[in-house]
Amino acid sequence: MKSYLKSLTLVCLITLTSVSIAQETATSPQESVQAGDANEPATLSFPYVAEITGDSVNIRSGPGTNYYPCGKLNKTDRVKIVGRQFSWSRIAPPAGSFSWISTQYVTINPNNRAVGTVTGDDVRVYAGSDEVRPIQSTTLQGKLNKNDKVELLGQQQDNYYKIAPPSFAYLWVLTDYTNPLGPVSQFPLFVEPKTSPTTETPAIVPTGTLFEAEKLKEYYTLQKQIDAERAKPLDRQDYADIKKQLADIAAVKTAGKAARYADFALKQIERCELAAQVGREVRLQDKQLQQIKQSIETARAAQLAEVPDLGGFAAIGKFYTSNIYGAHGTQAESRHYLITDDAGKIICYALPAGHALKLDLSKFIDHKVGLIGSIEPHQQTSGALVKFTEIVQLK
Repeated sequence: MKSYLKSLTLVCLITLTSVSIAQETATSPQESVQAGDANEPATLSFPYVAEITGDSVNIRSGPGTNYYPCGKLNKTDRVKIVGRQFSWSRIAPPAGSFSWISTQYVTINPNNRAVGTVTGDDVRVYAGSDEVRPIQSTTLQGKLNKNDKVELLGQQQDNYYKIAPPSFAYLWVLTDYTNPLGPVSQFPLFVEPKTSPTTETPAIVPTGTLFEAEKLKEYYTLQKQIDAERAKPLDRQDYADIKKQLADIAAVKTAGKAARYADFALKQIERCELAAQVGREVRLQDKQLQQIKQSIETARAAQLAEVPDLGGFAAIGKFYTSNIYGAHGTQAESRHYLITDDAGKIICYALPAGHALKLDLSKFIDHKVGLIGSIEPHQQTSGALVKFTEIVQLK
């Protein structure tokens, strides 16, 4: 019986020890992960650096596909893995990640609007996503207390500030898409800098690739300048300096998201500049059109000024018998006359009609006259023909 009790006690102790070890393995920050490749180290202790093995790999707010996405990673991107739960790896938020905090509990430093101070205790911080509105971002990352500092990313939505993820904030990625590289100590970019308590630098800084984070800060600053330029009239917008700085960021492929964002911003600026160019061309065409209209009106006015005031006469000039058209006709209505100006140039031909048929027109020959009647085309000369019913001698 004693032997049986000893054996039972020994089994219980072994079981409890195994459970304890298993729990420690699941929760301790110093837990180890077995390498998945013969070229990798045998074990790695959390935290360690891993490389992403696929493109468009979702980062999620929690360990499961039911949690909302918080960005994407691509092949060769590197992340700091701090833990694991089932098939999911808990990672430090990569550069470009952000969190939400209620504006109700944050005051902004007027001397440095990139720094906010928390005004209450147990203030909730939620995982941020570009695909989910703040009010619908429900994954709690942790809480901040009064006087804690946050880094504002310059955007406000639905009464929430977008902030750099606090030190306690983590995100998740499928472990299958990670390839362990080595301990954090071997990758300087993942080593957090120590902040001085005497400076205005926020105590909470983004984690992940520091170089990429720095470039993202530059990008967000430039984005504010872009917004300021777009608020101006098209003819006053100037993106020259902004484009140069964005091009510098986009050219550095190791800047990750910052490079991609900068490249996208450059394309946006191209569209804005194209719109401005079209606007300038339209304004130039309008100006040219107005000038053409003005020229036409000026020319028309000049031509009208040259037209003599004939009063009620259809034609005015010296009266002659035509030697070509109807010169030998016996009937008065078929005999053509012509009107010339002072230089002897023919102005029009004339035919008597109505009352003028009864007049002796010979006494008007070689005299300046005014004809009253209608004007018609003269088919023989393609000029004008006045069928006059009255003729008045002028001085």
